[in-house]
Amino acid sequence: MFFNSCQDNDNLEFVAAPKGDFAFTNTFLADYILPFETTTDDNIGIVFSFNKADFDVPTNVSYELQTSVTGDFTDAALVNAISNNSNNNNNIEVTIGELKRLATEVYSLAAPTNGTLNFRVRAFPGDTSSTTEAFTPTQQVNVTLLEEVQTGGSNVQVSTWGIVGSGYNDWGNGGPDAPFYTTADANVFVAYVTLLDGEIKIRENNDWANNFGDDGADGTLDAGGANIVSTAGTYKVTLNFNDNTYTIEAYSWGIVGSGFNDWGNAGPDAAFHYDYTTDTFKVGVKLLDGEIKIRLNNDWGTNFGDTGADGTLEAGGDNIATTAGFYTVTFDVNKSTYTIEASDVWGIVGSGYNDWGNAGPDFNFTEVNPGIFVANNVTLLDGEIKFRLNEDWTTNFGDTGADGTLEAGGDNIVTTAGKYRITMDLTDNANPKYTITAL
Repeated sequence: MFFNSCQDNDNLEFVAAPKGDFAFTNTFLADYILPFETTTDDNIGIVFSFNKADFDVPTNVSYELQTSVTGDFTDAALVNAISNNSNNNNNIEVTIGELKRLATEVYSLAAPTNGTLNFRVRAFPGDTSSTTEAFTPTQQVNVTLLEEVQTGGSNVQVSTWGIVGSGYNDWGNGGPDAPFYTTADANVFVAYVTLLDGEIKIRENNDWANNFGDDGADGTLDAGGANIVSTAGTYKVTLNFNDNTYTIEAYSWGIVGSGFNDWGNAGPDAAFHYDYTTDTFKVGVKLLDGEIKIRLNNDWGTNFGDTGADGTLEAGGDNIATTAGFYTVTFDVNKSTYTIEASDVWGIVGSGYNDWGNAGPDFNFTEVNPGIFVANNVTLLDGEIKFRLNEDWTTNFGDTGADGTLEAGGDNIVTTAGKYRITMDLTDNANPKYTITAL
């Protein structure tokens, strides 16, 4: 019998290695609006969802959300983390306040401006010093910082909740969800939205992880419940999480009168749009010499005039005298006041709308938030359009390259017959953009 021994001991080391794809699984908004007052807002701003990182060994995995000003993560900074993730909670949340802090303190953005923040998730077994790791692809998040509203400001914020569906945005394929806004009541949110014939649901952060429907069509919210039938029209949708209920009511303020549409005989009222930054309704409009009133839902059941011509509205009050020109009309429903201020008004002109101005006035945009202009329920024809200021060609935008970027005097924009919501984003003077969304 023989015995052999080794003089050298081999140290065997087992190293875990990432296996398969590791990536974000949720969708992100095209832009995150950050009002001046959001610094301490602890409501959820963004949820970063990702699939489980697989290191091909049975071990708990930790995750870190990182940000990088340079974009290559040589300057990676920790934002938030999940340690020893044994419960497979693959979501990292960032509050609105933290998002604002990153934009201002880390990326040195100063309102009013917009910019891009870079994020990725690092996954690793063991402690933070582990050299075995996996990374998601970089996710760029666009943010717009609004300046402080000195007068007429509001405490209204954009909530994390939104409306999605065939009745609004083709289940998310036609743009971001319609946002709900905070109200003076805790856990009560409101959205002002134009819906289509179809179905909708209510979900959080443009993601299906947390969504509500209505199983009994009884106005009660059910987690993951049945789709809610929608009918074409403009509505106020109220969401109440205190008792898990919701309401949908017809709601569209408009201008009517000889100063606009011959008291309704020459077309619908000029529709107001909600501006959450001032908690008021606004409309960009071309007025005529004449008189106007403000009424609800294109109907005389609820209408306001100004008895005394002092800027205060009274139910059924006197007609308001108008002088021909371009204006922004602001209506404060809470205070029953209004202003009519001369202003530049962007409009839609072209063979795709009004025969280049020969078949009627341009369709007017309304500045619903600083630098954001919306034209809703625009009926376009097969043809071409451009955007111009005050129905004059001195200042006009087209799209040379058909890439969604506007250029001064650029090429005509091709249109297809249908009804659309058109948005111009002029927050970045060097890079103005637009979107045309089918309704």
